[in-house]
Amino acid sequence: MKRGAGGLLLALVALFGLAGPALIGIDGALQDLSASLQPPGAAHPLGTDLLGRSVLARLAEATRLSLGVALLATLAAAVPGVLLGLLAAWQGGRVERALVLLADAAMSIPGLLLVVLCAAILPGRKEMLALGLALVMWVEHFRVSRSVSRPVLAGDAVQAARLLGFGLLHLLRRHLLPALAPQLGTLLAFGAAQAVLGLAALGFISVGVQPPAPELGLMMTEALPHWHEAPWLIAAPVAVLMLTVLGMMLLVGDEETGA
Repeated sequence: MKRGAGGLLLALVALFGLAGPALIGIDGALQDLSASLQPPGAAHPLGTDLLGRSVLARLAEATRLSLGVALLATLAAAVPGVLLGLLAAWQGGRVERALVLLADAAMSIPGLLLVVLCAAILPGRKEMLALGLALVMWVEHFRVSRSVSRPVLAGDAVQAARLLGFGLLHLLRRHLLPALAPQLGTLLAFGAAQAVLGLAALGFISVGVQPPAPELGLMMTEALPHWHEAPWLIAAPVAVLMLTVLGMMLLVGDEETGA
């Protein structure tokens, strides 16, 4: 039930981000100073910001950006993290110790500092933000895949398969990936939620996506000075951020409890 609710919620958020700009038919970057801080109405269902831009249009574009960066960061963390975890469990010995040391070294660096450093290399590039988030998240994938793979590789089924001459690809398909799938599902959902929140936090402190690009955290920062006269400005991005993370965490809860 939780998985269905989370999947439906995420599907609606993704549909809003992907199809929203085309359906709304308003350019989120279009300024109209004569319509500054208009309340929600027929022309602008979520009102306008200080520059007269449609909040609904900018919110759809910000949602698409957040989901895109989160997807890129999650995949960029999961692929190397899982592969390195499998390599450590498969090889053992010095290779495993070196990879564990690398993971521990990565964890010793504050995550926010790492993302900010990546963003500073090429300011304004969303790919660098995704890379910074991935560098923070890959360690969890490494640790989980390593801890799950070690007992599987030491099991009788895998030992028998290796004696019969089956290669690594067969072991991956028949033994390792089925054992990893439940844990990876949880990590992917949790990692995506972490990436969305991280991107919003970076935008909120003005070190993430830069204006005039719409981004959820940046929209909150821009709305703060006007919260008393235009509360819809900050309520809209907060609501979308909450719904997005809620959908992802419902998937995590389903994986953990089996509900």
